[in-house]
Amino acid sequence: MKISCKEFQLELKHAFSIAKFTRTSTPLLLLKIDFEGQTGYGEASMVPYMGESYETARAFLKKVDWNRFQFPFDFASINSYLDSLAEGNPAIKAAIDIALHDLNGKLLNKPCYEIFGADPAKMPVTSFTVGIDTPEVLRKKLEDAADFKVVKVKLGRDNDQEIIETIRSVTNVPLYVDANQGWNDRIKAIDLIYWLHSQGVVLIEQPMDKNDLEGNAWLTERSPIPLLADEAMQRLKDLDSLKGAYHGINIKLMKSTGMYEGHQTILKARQLGMKVLIGCMSETSIATLAGAHLAPLCDWADLDGPFLTVNNPFDQPAFADGKYVLNDLPGLGLTGMEAGLFDIDSI
Repeated sequence: MKISCKEFQLELKHAFSIAKFTRTSTPLLLLKIDFEGQTGYGEASMVPYMGESYETARAFLKKVDWNRFQFPFDFASINSYLDSLAEGNPAIKAAIDIALHDLNGKLLNKPCYEIFGADPAKMPVTSFTVGIDTPEVLRKKLEDAADFKVVKVKLGRDNDQEIIETIRSVTNVPLYVDANQGWNDRIKAIDLIYWLHSQGVVLIEQPMDKNDLEGNAWLTERSPIPLLADEAMQRLKDLDSLKGAYHGINIKLMKSTGMYEGHQTILKARQLGMKVLIGCMSETSIATLAGAHLAPLCDWADLDGPFLTVNNPFDQPAFADGKYVLNDLPGLGLTGMEAGLFDIDSI
């Protein structure tokens, strides 16, 4: 295997604010694996609050014995091996996993969705996310959401109702809400949840602190809207403890270490009778398409990464009627890589 990587700063169209911070870009490490005449692409989106960086990602890559990865790939063993090298580091582990899945599809001459048993005809609509902002900026952001059938709204500060009212002055599409642990009073929270229900909100992510299992369970028991674990849902091992405390979970491949464990988490959530939203970080077409290949197995999707950025170095994924349209190319079906993207950087 020949391994190359590229540091890449993904720039956002607008400053992105949630309950606890604001940012304008996201550092990525893009990964390329060449093997037996085929190339697989992966991506680590290292949002600052997750604690990864270019330095930690490169250090992890240097620990990997790439000769262990032989086709046909045993993804369960690969997942265990990567975890054995170091705790944490989920984004760079996801980059390796995604690149190997892209490579695997090309070696098998099959698209990833076919390998996972996902039917593209069952693709859910994906939402367009707007961060916390002033009414004027919110209205401007919503201009970019014209092709979307659902808008996702970040809440969790003291002006939640004003934000929803501003959005409702522009559009009547269904809304997803992400409180990002921003609510701490369960009585106020349940009152707000019922009001949000009246405003066409169809799901809410992480209403209260991820460590307040009892508080979130209290809300879940009373909520007319499905409540989903987000920050509380990191890896597959977290899932058993969340049953009963939430109606469902939000899976992000950058937290689940990639497509293999993401798929295992979907299957386990179904066994537990829980709903599944598949989401994303700030991502290029690589990781977004990886999520899209699993999305038909989920109830909802929030895979808007490329649409919120200005310098995606690949073609935008095909999109129609509010949904991703997966092509029948092998692997992830990635197209249109920016010329010379990996020319000057390697490990």
